[in-house]
Amino acid sequence: MKKIPLLLAGILALLFLESFDPDRQLQTRHAETAPDWGFFAHRRINRLAALTLPPEMMVFFKPNIDWISDHATDPDMRRYATPWEGPRHYIDLDEYGAPPFEQLPRSFLPALMQHTEILAVLERGDTVVVYGGDHPPAENPELPWERFFSKHILPNFSSGDGSLNVDSLQVFLKSGSREIPAVQSVFFQENLSKHGILPWHLQRIQGWLTNAFRQRDSKRILRYCADIGHYVGDAHVPLHTTSNYNGQKTGQVGIHGFWESRIPELFADEEYDYFVGKPEYLPQTAEYFWDVVLASHSMVDSVLGIERAMRLHFPEDRQMCPDMRNGRVIIAPCRDFAAAYQEAMQGMVERRLRAAIHGVASIWYTAWIDAGQPDLSKLDLPLSTEEELREEEAIRQKFNAGKILGRPEGE
Repeated sequence: MKKIPLLLAGILALLFLESFDPDRQLQTRHAETAPDWGFFAHRRINRLAALTLPPEMMVFFKPNIDWISDHATDPDMRRYATPWEGPRHYIDLDEYGAPPFEQLPRSFLPALMQHTEILAVLERGDTVVVYGGDHPPAENPELPWERFFSKHILPNFSSGDGSLNVDSLQVFLKSGSREIPAVQSVFFQENLSKHGILPWHLQRIQGWLTNAFRQRDSKRILRYCADIGHYVGDAHVPLHTTSNYNGQKTGQVGIHGFWESRIPELFADEEYDYFVGKPEYLPQTAEYFWDVVLASHSMVDSVLGIERAMRLHFPEDRQMCPDMRNGRVIIAPCRDFAAAYQEAMQGMVERRLRAAIHGVASIWYTAWIDAGQPDLSKLDLPLSTEEELREEEAIRQKFNAGKILGRPEGE
């Protein structure tokens, strides 16, 4: 294990000795948005994860490794096309109290039920709460709300359409001897997305991937593998688990891109050890997803505190430097400053990157096992339809326009 130089040990001590100025901001922000983990890291995670798979899976993944790597960034690009994509990339755990967040349901449906209201607009114009607020499920034990949510709300969760069928709700309520007269319209409002749905969305897409393997649908296998690789990667980033995701609450705006984009781009190829071993079967994937985000969240204070102390100690004129990216000059953390920050964190970025690679491979492997280990050697290599190509081009154009729909993680 590397010893931390005395200089950097002093920096760590500053975490406890220096007062924090909440008005201090980074001297210069990144000149461009830094997507989650950076495109570089997401593509690297998916590619290296594929290379760890057993031969029975490699026969399909190796011919498609470039596609899985290139499309690892699709979820980031979709954030420029739909506001419903963003919440899939993070969860603000600090908005739910203190660790271990025991009151927060680990499964998606109970969490959605806990943070959703169903409202009815009466013909006279009044709006009444049918479910949620003053009418939690505990007060309506005779009604199987889980069934209603599964059938009528889950399918529309990310559609932007909160309207519900009046007759369907009335029939459901009558089954519990309850009725609301003179209803004009019914709709639901969910507040779960506001603070992100990352671990819950991972559970859903894991199920989709398992079904795709079971049905031997090569196109959906590739799409879901690329996407789940991205989201598992995001779950390993500490700043994807806090409402202070870009240091905006602590005068550290720009730290998101510094930690997850700048550092890997500078040092991953030169210094990181990518050996992660074989993928493991995960019997409880939901538990795994939550373990990952909870572990990431436990590192938030270090990510922020060490960087804050570094800025107090490191020469100001050696913190931000001009650099070339995509043919233009940007202002980014200097190489020496980034190296010192990385060393002060004792290799945290490398450890999380390696854990992400192993996690992605294990999730793919688990889905394949749960699907019955289908023979992948005879799967056709999928070709995109004209409609799919047009959709990809439309998303690419919105991405190039540069306007994220939702909160800008690393801006």
